[in-house]
This record gives sequence, C-alpha cells and structure tokens, in this order.
Amino acid sequence: MEENKKHKFTKNNTYFTISVYVVITTCISAILLKAIWNWAETLKTFDKIIDMLMPFLIGIFIAYMMNPLVKMIDKWIFEKMLRIKKKSVRKLLSILVSYVFVIGVIIMCISFIVPEVYSSLKNIYEGVQGNYDKLLKFLDKVNRKHPDMDMSYITNLAKNNSSNVINFIQGSVNTILPLLYNTSISVISWAINIIIAIMVSCYMLIDKERLLKNFKKLIYAVVKKEKADSFIGLLKDSNKIFSNFIIGKAIDSLIIGIMCFIFMKMLRLDYAVLISVIVGITNMIPYFGPYIGAIPGIIILLTTSWRQALIFGIMILILQQFDGIYLGPKILGESIGIRPVWIIFAITVGGYLAGPIGMFLGVPCVGVIAFLIGRFVEKRLKDKNIEVE
Repeated sequence: MEENKKHKFTKNNTYFTISVYVVITTCISAILLKAIWNWAETLKTFDKIIDMLMPFLIGIFIAYMMNPLVKMIDKWIFEKMLRIKKKSVRKLLSILVSYVFVIGVIIMCISFIVPEVYSSLKNIYEGVQGNYDKLLKFLDKVNRKHPDMDMSYITNLAKNNSSNVINFIQGSVNTILPLLYNTSISVISWAINIIIAIMVSCYMLIDKERLLKNFKKLIYAVVKKEKADSFIGLLKDSNKIFSNFIIGKAIDSLIIGIMCFIFMKMLRLDYAVLISVIVGITNMIPYFGPYIGAIPGIIILLTTSWRQALIFGIMILILQQFDGIYLGPKILGESIGIRPVWIIFAITVGGYLAGPIGMFLGVPCVGVIAFLIGRFVEKRLKDKNIEVE
C-alpha cells in the first residue's frame, strides 16, 4: 500500500504548461513545414483567402484613411462650431459628412479628369500622326531637290519607327482609353464589393473605441501588464509613423499636382490636366517620383513643341525643388525618420515585390521596422548599461 501511494500520479502545473507548449510548437511546425513543402498550393490557398476577404480588407483600409478626416470634422465642426455635446450623434454625423464629401470629390474628379485625359491622349495621337506626315513630305521634298542623295534608308527608318509609335499610341487610344471608361462604369457591376467595403469601414469607424478596447483586453489577458503597456505603446507609435507618412504624402502630392496644373496653364503649356495627374500620382513615390512623373510629361510635350518640353522640364525642376526643400518637410516633418539610403532600399524592394504600390508603401513599412529595431536596440543597451557615443 505504501509503495502504491509513492507512485500515485500527482498534478504538476509546470510540466503541464511545458507539455502544452510542446504540443502547440509541434503543431505549428508541422503546419509550416507542410505549407513550405507544398508552396504552390499554399500560394493558391492564400490567394483564395485574400480574394474572399478583399471587401473586408478594402473596408479596413478605407476606415484607416477616413479616420483622420472623421476626427477633424468631429472636433472642428460638430464639437467646436455647432457645440453638439452627445458624442454618439457627433460621430454619426462626422462619418456621414466625411463619406459624402469624399464620394463627391471622387465623382467630380472622374467627371472632369477622365474626359480631359481622353481628349489629351487623342490629341497626342493626332499630333504624332501630323508630325509623321510632315516628316515624310520633308524627305520627299529633299529627294526631289537632291536626286543624287540616297534618302531611302532614312525614309524607311522613319516609316518603320514612326509607324511603330503611331500604332502604340493608337493602341493606347483604342484600348487604354475605353478601358478607363469601362473601369469607371464597371464600378457599378462590382458595386456589391464596394458597398460591403463601405459598410465594413462605417462599422469600424462607429465601433472604433470598442474594437480598440477589446484588442487591449486581449493583449492584457495574454501578456503581462508591463509588456502589454510596452507593446501597445509601440503599436501607437508605429501607427503614427505609418499614418502620418501616408496622409502627409497624399496632401503633399495633391498640392504639387494642383500647382503643376496652375503653372502649366499660366505658361500656356498643352495637356495640363493629363501631365498634372501624372505628376501628382508619381509624386507619392519618394525621391524617384518627381523624375518618374517628369519624363512622361517631357515626352508628351515633345509631340507638340520642343520649347514646351524645355519649359516644362525647367518648371518641374523648380517645383520639385520647392517640394523637396520646403513643402515636403513642412507637411511630413520627421514622420519617417530614416536616412535616404534606406528610403531608396525601401522603394527598390517594394517596387520589386508589389510594383508602384510597393514603392509607395515600402517607405512607411521600412520606417516602422527601423523604429522598432531602434527601440529594441536602445532597450538592450539600457539593460546592459552600455552607452554608445
């Protein structure tokens, strides 16, 4: 009896916890190994999940982008100007006004910009066609005046290269432009996803405080209080870096696009709307954006006049210097806080992984990673009582 009592099973919380960790680690490792082993199937499954969740992901992104506008309207209009005391009423009114304003701006831009872009590209095609005809007439005139000169090589070269350019532009006019209109119209056909995304974004904005509170509860329930405080603080700082860059860069690019349009109109340059849209969009990409936007503008204006192309090149150089020296730092400030070499690295890697969107989002992502690494290094040095000069 005494021997049976000695070998009786006794509960041990430490070994039980270790066993649970071992089982969880083994399951996660098995899942990861299977996912890596069948990488093609994993990617297909991942794509299906992304497609299924796309309306919700778009809704989260919309809510993230709309949140600063909602907060600003709530504070300055409904709280300070109209003095509405009930917070829930202010929130609903702010969300409603924000969405009406943004949708109205989008509709106005589409109704104004798309026809102008269509007209500009059509004029470019007609201009190239006219210059091509003038070139052939000039070569024919040279052949008649100087029959001893063999111009056949130059004539054939002009015909072949010009026809290729014309075919490319004609293809753009006949393919890309209808695609722009069809894309605008097709919004109606996949309106279900847009409606779901807008509904998700609205509910997220309405329940923002509750969602954040539940998330904090989960963190504090799983992690110790000191680590939870530090983790939530890091999330707040990371969100500040990311959102400040995106919103600040969007405002900066909008201002640059409008200034480009105004200056082009003042200088009487052609295709002001088309080129200003290109300049404004490409300006979202740090460092390389101004050059990416300037090159198409110069090429487009060369179809009209080399003088216009030269004036535009000088104008865009001055405008981008103003943006880089004054406007950009004024709006963005120290929102990223990383050195130029890391910005170039972020643009290169982001562009390779996700194209133009990756070139834009790569910078705030690298900024957040650099911030987190900096905090980690500072903490480790502080724990070791090491000061580095």
